[in-house]
Amino acid sequence: HIINIYKEKTMTELQAIKERHSVRSYQEKKIEAEKIEQLNAMIETCNKEGNLNLQLLPEAGGTFQKKLMSRVMGLASAPSVIACVAADDPTAHERIGYYGEKIVLYAQTLGLNTCWAGTFSAKNVPANRTEGDILPIVIALGYGNTQGKSRKSKSVEQVAEGKSLPDWFVKGVKAALLAPTAINQQKFKIRLADDGKVSFEDLGGVLSKIDLGIIRYHFEVGSKA
Repeated sequence: HIINIYKEKTMTELQAIKERHSVRSYQEKKIEAEKIEQLNAMIETCNKEGNLNLQLLPEAGGTFQKKLMSRVMGLASAPSVIACVAADDPTAHERIGYYGEKIVLYAQTLGLNTCWAGTFSAKNVPANRTEGDILPIVIALGYGNTQGKSRKSKSVEQVAEGKSLPDWFVKGVKAALLAPTAINQQKFKIRLADDGKVSFEDLGGVLSKIDLGIIRYHFEVGSKA
């Protein structure tokens, strides 16, 4: 009898948060059909829950070709893109960040790399859009030439507020501090009220509402761990 002693390890979302870094340089390798199917299933779930129209575009390598800044950043090598499409309303940006990051972390568990990118030409993104839809950001997706690198971060004390901070709250804040934010701004506050309710505030800046959604998702994962 042959015994299979090798079992695929399943990465948790918290592990994905700790291991995931923005990647801007990608291999030419295409994403396997099985992983495309898995990603599409996750995207469909997120679209239903978040009332969004996020779309995986496996052959969208030209998205970043015409923007000089994107080429300088290295994103022109990204073979695939997730187009973050939604109907325009006051909560759209935050929902895009929240559910988009859920997909980003899922991609990390599949061995893929990602980068949130706000520098692109919408006309170069072959996504389905209707009148009233917005496309404020896209997510580069593929196999990175590297796994990216960590960046400087604020401390828990700099972003958290509350009279007494329990362990679950601190864990949530630490996970939130690992969230990608535009230009690494980390312009946010997380407050714990006396009644135990948690509130989030963005302090302005580029794409800050999307950042806030990403931060909220990280906090939830960290605080539940």
